[in-house]
Amino acid sequence: MSGQQHAHNPRWTMVFPVLAAALVLAYFAGLLPHDNALLFAVEGVFLLGAVFSAVHHAEVVGNRVGEPFGSIILAVSVTVIEVGLIVALMLAADDGGPTIARDTVYSAVMLVLTGLIGLSLVLGGHKHYEQTIKVAGTSSYLAVLGTLAVIALILPNFTTSTAGPTYSAAQLTAAALVSIMLYGAFMFVQTVRHRDYFLAAADDEPDAENLDPPTRQQARVSLAFLLLSLAGVVMLAKMLAPALDEMIELAGLPQSFTGVVIAALVLAPESIAAVRASLANRPQTAINLALGSALASIALTIPVITLLGAVDNVQLALGVPPAKVVLLSLALFVSAITLLPGRTTVLQGYVHLGLFIMFIVIAAVP
Repeated sequence: MSGQQHAHNPRWTMVFPVLAAALVLAYFAGLLPHDNALLFAVEGVFLLGAVFSAVHHAEVVGNRVGEPFGSIILAVSVTVIEVGLIVALMLAADDGGPTIARDTVYSAVMLVLTGLIGLSLVLGGHKHYEQTIKVAGTSSYLAVLGTLAVIALILPNFTTSTAGPTYSAAQLTAAALVSIMLYGAFMFVQTVRHRDYFLAAADDEPDAENLDPPTRQQARVSLAFLLLSLAGVVMLAKMLAPALDEMIELAGLPQSFTGVVIAALVLAPESIAAVRASLANRPQTAINLALGSALASIALTIPVITLLGAVDNVQLALGVPPAKVVLLSLALFVSAITLLPGRTTVLQGYVHLGLFIMFIVIAAVP
């Protein structure tokens, strides 16, 4: 059709990964200073560029393979970035950063359930009045996400084998195995057994953008730059870790706010994609992107940090404080009420945004 166009790779999506790689090589070769404010600013710009480039290339590859694989590729790519940032900050911390993973995973889940879903519903609802999503797929997301959120972030507060909000080695191993098992089962359901649960009917999304899938060559180029971007993000995060800690301290924010910063950074491009999908009356794609990123975040991060904690002999603190337990429980409850009927309006969106405001306030002023 003459109105169709192929997805393409803008020049900036290839320039930023190359610049990030060059900066990393120069830094670790000792050609650049390690405590220069201007260098930190440049690193931050390149980090943002590499993050957005990674998500763009993940979208191009995803468009080539189609839904729901596209949403999965994007969610997993974002999670790789998140895990890389967590690992970089944990390795940079003198004590192994026992709470960094918890704070980041909690923030990612809350940002998705409150801010991202809220913004998508408000903007989509204002433009299209009422939007429809498939209950079968959404309930699958919420069931697995709710289970893993409670296991990883709430249950450690009530176990007695170890002191504090921690798991024993056996409990942490079990949590990691359950995470892998549930995520694997979910992927099987989403991509093989019940793939139709996660695909909207063609007439449910009349305003969807009409794009030809990228060519095979474009997808291959994007795959290469996706890998380069992910490597650049992880290494730049390691370089920026000390400066991030200092900025959080200078701003008078609690150290746990680092998790909010990391989660907001890695979710920013995917959030834009979800909001654009909602505005284009593709609510199922928006929900797939939002809940898929939250699910991948918690399901893939827990096994990785479990292994890292065992290698570095770090006792990981996973359970969140009581106020955050209340907010997380409320966010899961409200998400179920909002999404499981299958039809959404702006009212539900504003409820989620109200929770988002409280999440940010409690994170900044515990």
